[in-house]
Amino acid sequence: MTWLTDLLAILPFMTPDRAEIVINSFWPMLKGGIYYSIPLALISFAIGMCIALFVALIRIVPRTSLWHKIVYRLARVYVSAIRGTPMLVQLFIIFYGLPNVGIKLDPFPSAIIAFSLNIGAYASETVRASILSIPKGQWEAGATVGMTYLQTFRHVILPQALRVSVPPLSNTFIGLVKETSLASLVLVTELFKQAQIITARNYEFMLVYTEAAIIYWGICLFLSFLQGKIETRLDRYVAK
Repeated sequence: MTWLTDLLAILPFMTPDRAEIVINSFWPMLKGGIYYSIPLALISFAIGMCIALFVALIRIVPRTSLWHKIVYRLARVYVSAIRGTPMLVQLFIIFYGLPNVGIKLDPFPSAIIAFSLNIGAYASETVRASILSIPKGQWEAGATVGMTYLQTFRHVILPQALRVSVPPLSNTFIGLVKETSLASLVLVTELFKQAQIITARNYEFMLVYTEAAIIYWGICLFLSFLQGKIETRLDRYVAK
């Protein structure tokens, strides 16, 4: 790695010792991203999307019974409460607050619950708006060919709504990858937590945190590239 150290040392303010720190800290931080940050984002996003679809359906389907009206009100309170409070506060309530009422969770599950609930609330509005954006004629077309309300929703409305929601939901996921840095505050050793551990040893805060930011940036650039590919592929099925 001598050649890499010499190459980095060419940069302004980069001494050989600092170049060595950059090289030695790269893999621990990247490993934190691969083993914790990305899995945390993927699992939370998957669970959050299930919550989002359920909440969106509750708020769209006609309220014909008392039970449905109660669930509808609860869904609105859930969305309002999550969107009206910081994610950090939600994370602290789950990890530090729940033990006071006898519920103790490990750091990783606590982060998953907090991020899933947060994504579920925000994504539910995206999914709901996407469903409502589908023309009413699509519902009528489904009824014309003999489909029930549920069949029309499943086979006609939902596929179109999911295609419409891909760009905003992709942005939500990319944002979630960055938000996983908050998990460091509940002892999850993800990418940013690794950066904190490294800076505690060498006190090179500017250097290591900048390197962590570049790694986050690289991950988000890759995800943005995948987002563009998915949108291009889905666009092939749209009538021009």
